[in-house]
Amino acid sequence: MAEKEFESLIEELISYGCENEWIEFKESNSESHLIGEYISALSNSACLHKMKQGYLVYGINNHCEIVGTDFEPKKEKGKGNENLENWLLKLLNPRIDFEIIEGNYKGNKIVVFKIDSTKKIPVGFDGIEYIRVGEYKKLIKEYPEKERKLWKTLNEVVFEDGIALDKIEEKDLWELLDYTSYFSLMKLGLPSNSAIIEKFIEEQLIIKKGNKYIITNLGAILFAKDLSKFPKLARKKIRVIFYGGNSRTGTTREREHKEGYAILFESLIQYILDQLPTNEVIKKALREEVFIYPSIAIRELLGNVLVHQDFFEEGT
Repeated sequence: MAEKEFESLIEELISYGCENEWIEFKESNSESHLIGEYISALSNSACLHKMKQGYLVYGINNHCEIVGTDFEPKKEKGKGNENLENWLLKLLNPRIDFEIIEGNYKGNKIVVFKIDSTKKIPVGFDGIEYIRVGEYKKLIKEYPEKERKLWKTLNEVVFEDGIALDKIEEKDLWELLDYTSYFSLMKLGLPSNSAIIEKFIEEQLIIKKGNKYIITNLGAILFAKDLSKFPKLARKKIRVIFYGGNSRTGTTREREHKEGYAILFESLIQYILDQLPTNEVIKKALREEVFIYPSIAIRELLGNVLVHQDFFEEGT
């Protein structure tokens, strides 16, 4: 994270004036299990408050004063002398994403755990689920009304509305999204840049935020030129593997496709068909190659594989 962006984040967090149910300030206390419990609580509470992230911040005290910290998370270990970040991820269920950001603000070292809001079920750590009640971390089972509200909120979470990339300049939109494919698929002429943006906002592929833009998960998964540029969706790239025989032990060829699904869909069907065996049949006077598997069957299979995956599943 760039220095100015880090400073902007810290100023945004302290602008709330004090801790709340999705922000926790600490001076030190780097006990590994406690960090895991806070990640669980802040992720669940961020979801409850319909925030995209929760924050565990070291170097700011409970009075919202910048005091700095000597906590060095990259050097810390979990139990069993394992790297702290890996150890925390192993004990989180589901394995929500979090990012550890270190930087300086007005000469003071600050460490921020930027924690994604849970998307599917309440996040537990080491088998126990936590929630924030005011400024305190509590067991979620002790607050059944909050748990009920959390489940209600989770049932309203829609993957497509999530943020794939934030704070994007207009000039970068054209590098990240294949807008020409959108208008080609919709059988529309290519308009001016401003009209493209208006259409993408209307279709909820992007969101305007001040003088910058958010690319939604919907926009990225369908029209990304390269899904690798979207860290949380990078593992959603399509990979086609062909096996010899009817087991998964002998791979004959494999290809990974980086584009968004809408861009790729038609050419991907053709690519798969081209790898499959054909038969020659005689129709009237001429021989003709016919696919053993009908193209419509491949189309339906591919469409179902893509659409019915769990888009909230990460790391696969």
